[in-house]
Amino acid sequence: MSQPAEIVAEQLTKSYGRFLAVDHISFAVPKGAVVGFLGPNGAGKTTTIRMLTCFMPPTSGSASVAGFDVFHNSLNVRKNLGYLPENAPVYLEMRVAEYLQFRGRLRGMDRQSIKKRIDEVTELCWLSDRKRWPISKLSKGYRQRLGIADALLHNPPVLVLDEPTVGLDPSQIRETRKLIANLAGLHTVLLSTHILSEVELVCQKVIIIGRGQILAQGSPEELKQQCAQRGSGTRLVLEIRGPADQIRSALAALPGVDQASVVSDNVVCTIELVGKIDGSMRERVAALVQQRGWALREMRSAGASLEEFFVQITDPGSAAAA
Repeated sequence: MSQPAEIVAEQLTKSYGRFLAVDHISFAVPKGAVVGFLGPNGAGKTTTIRMLTCFMPPTSGSASVAGFDVFHNSLNVRKNLGYLPENAPVYLEMRVAEYLQFRGRLRGMDRQSIKKRIDEVTELCWLSDRKRWPISKLSKGYRQRLGIADALLHNPPVLVLDEPTVGLDPSQIRETRKLIANLAGLHTVLLSTHILSEVELVCQKVIIIGRGQILAQGSPEELKQQCAQRGSGTRLVLEIRGPADQIRSALAALPGVDQASVVSDNVVCTIELVGKIDGSMRERVAALVQQRGWALREMRSAGASLEEFFVQITDPGSAAAA
């Protein structure tokens, strides 16, 4: 039995005059899941998020968060929602605990609940040793943690995180990614990001929006399977010691190879083949390499990537030219 949805959009639309920023989109975010919300710049991601978080009214359609309609129950939506915008506004002169106390009072929490939740969210977000620090002294990574702690403070069932790892270094990205993964099951998370590897690691479902419309949705594995079915074929990656140009030309001429491209051409060149790759193809490749006197160092299959699928459906011209 499928999980009930905590975020539901049905024919959600936002227009500015004749321009449709969001064009009759429909999707659902299952309870307890981390769902990636992807799209190129100008796709309609931020506009959609602003409608779901009640910062902007839709033109038409409907949407609900935690069972409350964004049109008619915006106060209840906000009570059940934690929102981290891309650039979280904070008061730099405040200390971490002082800021969280202030945010708790704004949400109508009592003093005892605020104190308890501050202890819980600062521990969850690895801020326990920074509670007395002025926010102005925190690094970008710690400020992002503070933004997530603020979003979690009133223990909402739903979290919307807009680019939570933007501007972070690789170590901070890993820490934030781990934190988001730990939220799964406890909270329903809609995660807007440009980092596709991040989505593959933490998201159970992906929604891709482009030109104001939903272009695809499904699990990362389902979308990668669609990528293969759209004609990109199966890929075979080879490492061969020998002249890259001759190797590429010889492999491109093999029956069943649609495309042969050189990934790198050092002493050992890396070649990627795209086409109908099966056992006989591997045998033909091995026989050809042996016949030419080259050294076959590695041969491995490579499945379609989420990044490849993203490029295919958001920029078909670029995918065709690749």
